[in-house]
Amino acid sequence: MGTWSRAQLDGLVKEATVDAYSEDEEVTGLFTMVEEHLVMPFATTVLGVEVSVVGVDLTASGIVAICTRGKERQAVGLLDLPLPTPAPDGAQWIEAYRHWAG
Repeated sequence: MGTWSRAQLDGLVKEATVDAYSEDEEVTGLFTMVEEHLVMPFATTVLGVEVSVVGVDLTASGIVAICTRGKERQAVGLLDLPLPTPAPDGAQWIEAYRHWAG
């Protein structure tokens, strides 16, 4: 993280939420941008275990990453998802979501 300035992240958030009239609509706008721009699948490590991020979903608690390992499947909050280095294309939208939620 840290590759995007506060002004750049503000711009991404504004782009995602331009038509939003509530916090729920803002989250939906950010989810849409993450879903459209984040290149998946990608590998990352969660609690010391390598997983594959295969999708994202919008839940009552926010945006989650759908992680798989073998036949196992687990949702991990996007705010808590460790990103690999280098981050996948489109990861700036995860940064924008984290910035918005911060």
